[in-house]
Amino acid sequence: VLLKRGMAATIEDWLMAAEYILASGNPNVILCERGIRTFDRKYTRNTLDLAAVPVLRTLTHLPIVVDPSHGTGKAEYVPTMAKAAVAAGTDSLMIEVHPNPAKALSDGPQSLTPEQYKALMQEIAFISPVFGRQSQKFPLPTGVVDLKIHKAASTV
Repeated sequence: VLLKRGMAATIEDWLMAAEYILASGNPNVILCERGIRTFDRKYTRNTLDLAAVPVLRTLTHLPIVVDPSHGTGKAEYVPTMAKAAVAAGTDSLMIEVHPNPAKALSDGPQSLTPEQYKALMQEIAFISPVFGRQSQKFPLPTGVVDLKIHKAASTV
């Protein structure tokens, strides 16, 4: 179950929703931070709450995914927020990709092109070790490569 944080949900609300699913017998829950509603919607679709990532690390064992596409609503901000999410400690990223965002039936303004996505994944693979993370490549049916971020084992 990919449990997306509600636009007005506190971290406590979100964790209680996860607990409800877990208590019902489904141990497969992933938390997805995709932005919260704030007062200013002029510049971004939502406000991506990256502070939630390290907070969740202290409160739960559940994996965390950050969605900078919905969290910002604008493709121009997705790469910066994706890299910030890696620095904050996310386990994975969910990013909208479309070959022609201008013609996408939904979410075009927040979609990266495959070329932009590939460049971003290369940057993330390069910077991940700085934050004690490593990227792992997974081939997708489209041939695009996704990178799931894992905590790197300490070598000290």
